[in-house]
Amino acid sequence: MIFIDPPYWPAHGTVFSHLVSDTSVAELHAFAAAAGITERAFDLDHYDVPERIYAKLVAAGAVPVSGKELVRVLVASGLRVKARHRPKSTGSALQYRWDTLMPEQPDLGAELLGRWNEPHRHYHSATHLLAMLESLDLLTDGNPPRTVALAAWFHDAVYNGVAGVDEEDSAVLAQTCLNGLLAPSESAEVARLVRLTASHSPAADDVDGALLCDADLAVLGGASDDYARYVANVRKDYAHVADADFNAGRAAVLRQLLALNPLFHTENGRALWAPAARENLSKELAQLG
Repeated sequence: MIFIDPPYWPAHGTVFSHLVSDTSVAELHAFAAAAGITERAFDLDHYDVPERIYAKLVAAGAVPVSGKELVRVLVASGLRVKARHRPKSTGSALQYRWDTLMPEQPDLGAELLGRWNEPHRHYHSATHLLAMLESLDLLTDGNPPRTVALAAWFHDAVYNGVAGVDEEDSAVLAQTCLNGLLAPSESAEVARLVRLTASHSPAADDVDGALLCDADLAVLGGASDDYARYVANVRKDYAHVADADFNAGRAAVLRQLLALNPLFHTENGRALWAPAARENLSKELAQLG
């Protein structure tokens, strides 16, 4: 089946929808070809289609859904190509996500994107933010609670390489920025969730805390090449620290992570990432001696 979200994303003097299949790329190409859409509009797992043909595509059988529902369809189909694997697309993917999450607050989104793109960041960068949001999609079928998504945006918004302090400063920033935009209970909840990323130890009944912590640690359960890239970028984040001091500190972090029981708190998180994460962490620790 073919699905289409509302025309929303601006480019080339108009706004665009996304056209996807829940079955196969071949089905998507066939539908697009029948509608006269050029393959130049195809972007790995979807077609970008202008507003002027939205009604035509719906009349031809494309099912209209919200942007969030479209993401859920694409994730469930197994056809989704993660935005961080698309050259030069991280910024636009994050912009789209922010505009969907808080469309009435473009200035705040721009401020946060600026923070995540600070030049001293290597692992704790916009790529990590996007990967975390994509992990939340996996854990929630593309529909994370708003407070959890906002906590992801804020969780390393302040990053100076000082464990514990960065999380606290980020939590304070979240509450300061969101006061007046959200109900006081919501802004306080976002700040609480941000603070959890210092320990990754939510209470047993803290469902939202479990989602955020698991998404933040999903990188630990990546393929060996992805994990090696993560480790290299963490080292770059601490380039100012001598090798001996870094290795000692890193070994302590690895032991702390391996001691977490459970390391992942959601059922989906354990299934997706736990075995590979323990293997990756143990191998790295052994290499550090």
